[in-house]
Amino acid sequence: MQKCRSSALAVLWLGAITTVSAANAEQLEKPVIITATRTPQTVDATLASVTVITREDIERQQARSVQDLLRGVSGVSIANSGGAGKNTAVFMRGTESSHVLVMIDNIKVGSATSGTTAFENIPVDQIDRIEIVRGPRSSLYGSEAIGGVIHIFTRKGNTSGGFKPSFNFGGGSFGTLEGSVGLSRGWKQGWLNMTASGIGTRGFNACTGSSNAGCFVDASDPTLYDRDGYRNVAGSMRAGYRFQNGLEVDGSFMQSSGKTEFDGSFVNKGTLMQQVFGGTARYSPTDFWRINLIGGRSQEDTDNFLGKVFFSRFNTTRDTISLLNDFTIKPNHLLTIGTDFQKDHVKTTEAFEVTSRHNWGVFAQHQATLAKHDIQLSVRHDDNQQFGSRVTGGTGWGYPITENIRLLANFGTAFKAPTFNDLYFPLFGNPNLRPEDSLSYEFGTRGKAGWGSWSLNVYETYIDNLIAFDASTFAPGNIDKARIRGFEGILSTEIKGWQLNGNLTLLDPENRSSGPNRGNILARRAEQSFRLDANRQFGQHYMLGAMLLVEGERYDDLANTRKLNSYVKFDLRAEYIFNKHWRLQGRIENLFNERYETAAFFNQPGRNFIAMVRYQP
Repeated sequence: MQKCRSSALAVLWLGAITTVSAANAEQLEKPVIITATRTPQTVDATLASVTVITREDIERQQARSVQDLLRGVSGVSIANSGGAGKNTAVFMRGTESSHVLVMIDNIKVGSATSGTTAFENIPVDQIDRIEIVRGPRSSLYGSEAIGGVIHIFTRKGNTSGGFKPSFNFGGGSFGTLEGSVGLSRGWKQGWLNMTASGIGTRGFNACTGSSNAGCFVDASDPTLYDRDGYRNVAGSMRAGYRFQNGLEVDGSFMQSSGKTEFDGSFVNKGTLMQQVFGGTARYSPTDFWRINLIGGRSQEDTDNFLGKVFFSRFNTTRDTISLLNDFTIKPNHLLTIGTDFQKDHVKTTEAFEVTSRHNWGVFAQHQATLAKHDIQLSVRHDDNQQFGSRVTGGTGWGYPITENIRLLANFGTAFKAPTFNDLYFPLFGNPNLRPEDSLSYEFGTRGKAGWGSWSLNVYETYIDNLIAFDASTFAPGNIDKARIRGFEGILSTEIKGWQLNGNLTLLDPENRSSGPNRGNILARRAEQSFRLDANRQFGQHYMLGAMLLVEGERYDDLANTRKLNSYVKFDLRAEYIFNKHWRLQGRIENLFNERYETAAFFNQPGRNFIAMVRYQP
């Protein structure tokens, strides 16, 4: 019955694409991206399945967190443990949350212990755009990119010259106050941007668990029923300069420090500091040769407390350096040869057997157009200090069947090395874990017409030695195999002045292990997800928008005994535009007060609102 419902949704989506008719929808300029190939190209030119979230999208959606931006994006699923500042896991195309490679300004980020990135602690006020690439990218980036890549770029200085300030301040439900201030400067050959932001909220009662589930708090403990607040202060700076000889340098720094409260008998408070800094130098010695040198460090420091009593500390650093050489062999033939070095180091109060490791990677990529066929070929060799050699590869193909419709196909292999927590966490680690390996196929089509644009993709991924938490052993284990099938549909159009953007994701993430969980659905993946975002401006001063999110049921455990129900969430937003600089924004989230969970025993926010005054140059 579940598969029938999925098929019906796919048919309805296809029907919508073929029947929608709206004339003269505004076609936005396609942004240039770098994440899919590590070389600049437009979204239309890429062979990968890509979503770009711009600064304009962030402000139009009145997004308050990265979770807001990613929830409902095609192929993306979110599991959050109780609102703002709480642990947020991002799953892409049904793979594990640790299978998503995350970068900020070309620098790999994330915890070397948990293997994930604290999205909940990255402030949206620091973000210029986000590039989301679905599908394996290990042949370009190495470990972690099984499900895809999320690349966050901090805000860049303006290019029109002069100092330009920006400002926003607001507040709302749960005793929330938030704001940011920024200053941007542009010169003929240089740019500078500085931004600072802060948020404080008293939160709500996040956990509905018990002494043996969820937050592991006894029902008699009064802290189980208190509010779980969150505070964050963040800042970023990005600057660059282009010299007369063509050398271009770009440097960036971001730091985010947060304090969060949660329920627990062992720990109930935490502080988290994320820091990333790095730089890029670009130079072309000749017309056919371009060099990119990228280096930096990301750091994540976490302290845990029970009340005011210190409990544990996890500090991790990741140093990376990359050298890329792009050779334009002849028109429509680009060869990229590169090498990466990465070193992860862990400093913790826990007794880990190993606290550091490094990885060397070399790769080559050839992008070519032969007749009407666009081709991308890539291969990479990684030498991991702990797990030895890994070879991954990828191919992409595109062919225009008409001027506005293109066929696409992709194939790729990927791998993921176990994290330090997976291997060595006392009493919960498993030093016998093996790296995960994957193989993925994808077929799709995309197009545009007078009424808008659309894309359809189907894919299948096989993962060997998938690492997942096993409740029977209370430790991570290689569950042998998993098979993930999926469908993604994206539609953008305009009807009677309303700009509509819709995403439909259908997912079949099956556990293929030989144990008792064979045939079960992998944990915390919704099998159906639909998001519709609508926006319209009325005259010069008013703007109205809404977002509908529908997600199907999911399971919270490998055994599929703990079900999380489906839910429908509706957000409403409005703006009053005083002039080109000042505007007043308001948003009501979860208008119909839907009660739902994306992680078992952890509440999500009920109906709440936020109002914001914004100044922009």
